[in-house]
Amino acid sequence: MEHYIPDWAKEMNCAVTVCDKEGNIIYMNDKACQTFYTFGNLIGKNLFDCHNKYSLEKINELLNTGGSNCYTIEKQGIKKMIYQTAWKEDGKVSGLVEISILLPDAIPNHIRS
Repeated sequence: MEHYIPDWAKEMNCAVTVCDKEGNIIYMNDKACQTFYTFGNLIGKNLFDCHNKYSLEKINELLNTGGSNCYTIEKQGIKKMIYQTAWKEDGKVSGLVEISILLPDAIPNHIRS
């Protein structure tokens, strides 16, 4: 019996972009498409063609180590948190996922024990 898996990321209120091990973009949810609409359809395009040297080094590092990277950015007064992490199949790195989340001006920090 085949199990239905919904496109859970499609309408999320954050941008989700997925690439394969070679850096080819294989998935973008609606928010990611809206974010990069001026560049046209990026599915099938390669990340290595549109990033600076530092970003390319980080992408390669994540693909080679299977690691994660998290940082914040501010552009035109809009703050975002960027989370990048490897995705795997059978324990082997198969690509990267990037989730970009809009941040409010103030974020509560709850300390739990």
